[in-house]
Amino acid sequence: MMNLMEINGYKAIIQYDPEIEMFRGEFVGLNGGADFYASNITDLKNEGRTSLEVFLEMCREDGVNPRKEYSGRFNVRISQELHKEIVATAAAADKSLNQWIADMLSECAQFH
Repeated sequence: MMNLMEINGYKAIIQYDPEIEMFRGEFVGLNGGADFYASNITDLKNEGRTSLEVFLEMCREDGVNPRKEYSGRFNVRISQELHKEIVATAAAADKSLNQWIADMLSECAQFH
């Protein structure tokens, strides 16, 4: 189960904090922080909408793009044995290593 909530096209990670007995949401992929708390899911969604709107308004006022930009590149360190195995697996699928990894990541992230 993923603790992911989408509000107005923005994704937030949801966690339960037993110390304060509340759910905490934190938007990801933003050029800043925006979090929100509530004791139930309905209120959490409402608080998330409010938090997001405040964040977006601040970005408009400051002329800042609210979404973090990504280059599409990142480095991953893996063992030599795993590297060897995935190169062979990619070749067997008639794909480049890069394409095979991108396909696997897309599948795992449920991105379509």
